[in-house]
Amino acid sequence: MKRKFLLYLLCFLNLVFVESNAQNFRYAFVSDTHVGSPSGEADLRRTVADINQTPHIDFVILTGDITEMGTNDELALAKSILDGLNKKYYIIPGNHDTGWSESGGVSFIKTFGYDKFFFDYKGYRFIGCASGPYVRMSDGHIPRDATVWLDSLLKATPKQMPLVFANHYPLDNSLDNWYEATDRLKTRNIQYAICGHGHQNKAFNFEGIPATMGRSNLRAKDSVGGYNVVSMYADSVVFATKKPGIEGTHTWRKIALKNFVDNNKSYPRPDYQINEQYKNVKKQWVYHAKANVVNTPSYAQNIVVFGNSLGTIEALNLKNGKQLWSYPTGGAIYSSAAIAGDWVIIGSGDGKLYALALKTGQLRWVYQAEKSILASPIIDGQTIYIGANDHTFNAIDLNTGKLKWQNQSIEGSIVGRPLLYQGKIIFGTWGRQLYALDQKNGKTLWQWNNGSANRMFSPAMVSPVASKGVVYIAAPDRYLTAIDANNGETIWRSNVAKVRESIGLSTDSSLVYAKTMQDEIVAFKTERTFNGLAWSQMVGFGYEHTPSDLVEQNGLVYFGTKNGIVYCIDPKQKNTRWAHKTDNSMVNGFRLVASNKLLLSTMDGVISLLKIK
Repeated sequence: MKRKFLLYLLCFLNLVFVESNAQNFRYAFVSDTHVGSPSGEADLRRTVADINQTPHIDFVILTGDITEMGTNDELALAKSILDGLNKKYYIIPGNHDTGWSESGGVSFIKTFGYDKFFFDYKGYRFIGCASGPYVRMSDGHIPRDATVWLDSLLKATPKQMPLVFANHYPLDNSLDNWYEATDRLKTRNIQYAICGHGHQNKAFNFEGIPATMGRSNLRAKDSVGGYNVVSMYADSVVFATKKPGIEGTHTWRKIALKNFVDNNKSYPRPDYQINEQYKNVKKQWVYHAKANVVNTPSYAQNIVVFGNSLGTIEALNLKNGKQLWSYPTGGAIYSSAAIAGDWVIIGSGDGKLYALALKTGQLRWVYQAEKSILASPIIDGQTIYIGANDHTFNAIDLNTGKLKWQNQSIEGSIVGRPLLYQGKIIFGTWGRQLYALDQKNGKTLWQWNNGSANRMFSPAMVSPVASKGVVYIAAPDRYLTAIDANNGETIWRSNVAKVRESIGLSTDSSLVYAKTMQDEIVAFKTERTFNGLAWSQMVGFGYEHTPSDLVEQNGLVYFGTKNGIVYCIDPKQKNTRWAHKTDNSMVNGFRLVASNKLLLSTMDGVISLLKIK
């Protein structure tokens, strides 16, 4: 009898839900427009014209990868096209708008006014969330500030209010923190989710949440592109493909609408079992920033300094992790701070280079570039060397912030940290080039590229190392390359091990370390003649693609991974000394504070000091 009553009650509640949301409406679901790719602009123009001519479309949702490379010009072009819509549109970025962006995603927000949204329409609440790798290659990631925002938004949302969630990535492990969204959404009346990224129409179910991936707007091998028209009815939602200029739609998916009930099943979550295996490693302290951190924390005089993606420079006490001071900038920070004496130098997405007092955070001076400064500075004596995304590389006086010299002919965005070697400043760009400039006057001494026209293979995120007159880089083309430091000529290239961007130099400069894309750490001798691998060690970290560099101390090699684990291996004994997982996002980089202490940051904004017994 009790069970029968509960069934009647559930039917009644579903009836109430259906009747209260019985107003039909339609919207256009557009994704992966890739403006800047060969047909991106034309395909989007056709879609905008088609939506304008299609009756009874109430609004438009665009789920990311709006541009090909996230450049300011591509974003401006995309906006000018979308502003031609005769109905309101809502838009979020994807990995192409942030991961390769010359502004670190700052220009997307400036162009469109936001990178996440919510609005209510005919009884439904639509929520759109930012996601993507941020400047550096990594898994997809819902930004830390977005999960904080989502918490506050859902807290203010009635539990029975029906929700629709839009994201660029699917809500699965292609996002390193997918559970941050699914766990939150399942506490409310989520109806379904939509996403892009996969360039195809596809049905999903994310832990009980019905979901739909929409096709790319690009034509691909077809004559025209396409998008989805989503029709909302009292009891269902229907997805139909629409090709611009062609009459009719092709219905391919239908989802029943009803009150969401969590099935309370157990789903996979990140595994921290490795911390139980190596109990000799403990966190001395942990600090969780309110936004992503995509840079390596610096420290001096027991003060830790880093920036976050909301543009805040923060300083912590190295001993206990307590915040000492903070300083706001006008753009996301991807630059790792350089510290010299009581000076802190750090760049920002607002196009400014900031000089602050280490102990107090007091502003000393600001240098203004014409575009974002995402690169990390280095300091040599009284001179700061840093690249900006206005196609310049600059030498700036440490004490005054005045320009000493400037090279104005740099192709592509600069996002890495330069190497100072034998009077040369060596750095890579998204313009497919590795540059060597004269340290004294900034003159270009040589340029190198790998011969590929594909920007994705650019040496932008390389961390050059050098020994015996040879510069070594590991670019996304999966080669380790040895380059003559004097003239930029290729000495040798090897893909005997599939290395990608992660690199390090031994303390005696006799070995170059690199991380492969599957389980293995390798070493090459720093010689002008390639003689194969000096050694390799299977570590078992799995598939790996993050540009977290390797550091050696006392014969031990340290490195981080895309899923938040730091390893310490012993190449001589061929074993893992210890490993520790801090969270489930990319380890940016770390500093060995002492032989038994390691300071690190992860993309999700976790700063921690590990202590090894």
